[in-house]
Amino acid sequence: MPDFDVIDFDAADSPERGETAPDFTRPLVTDEFWEDRSLSDVVADEGRTILVFTSMIGAYTSKYVWDELAERDWFDRADRIVGLSAATPYAISAFLDDNDHPFAVFADPANDVAGEYGIVHDLDGMEGISEPRMAVFVLEPDLTVADAWVADEWPEFPPYDDLEERFGLEA
Repeated sequence: MPDFDVIDFDAADSPERGETAPDFTRPLVTDEFWEDRSLSDVVADEGRTILVFTSMIGAYTSKYVWDELAERDWFDRADRIVGLSAATPYAISAFLDDNDHPFAVFADPANDVAGEYGIVHDLDGMEGISEPRMAVFVLEPDLTVADAWVADEWPEFPPYDDLEERFGLEA
């Protein structure tokens, strides 16, 4: 029996296949530096992009997702993978330094982008504190959503095998 409660989410109001994903500009953090970048610029530069929303960076759920994606070599099999977390650039930079993962993460400490994507998760018992639900969006260079997966409960992890098949990432 887990030491935590499983929380069922209300239905998400997230962008679906064929719709245009909301564009945003936030600090994009790597293990070396960060700079303000728009999602549309990142997607246009790199082609098809997998945008991964995780819980607050450093939380076990976030670390588990990034460790799993690295172990499965998604970074070598996709045009581009980029994350988003309700964390500061400093926290994300420290996480990347500690974990040696080859990805960049948008910093969105106010969690506004998750609001634009309809995937906000209000943390129980912490007034005014929220984070994104776990979610994965495949975006075309024009920000059209090619595919998407959004968690229905907390904690829920992406169905990696299913997503690899759906996203064309088979080994």
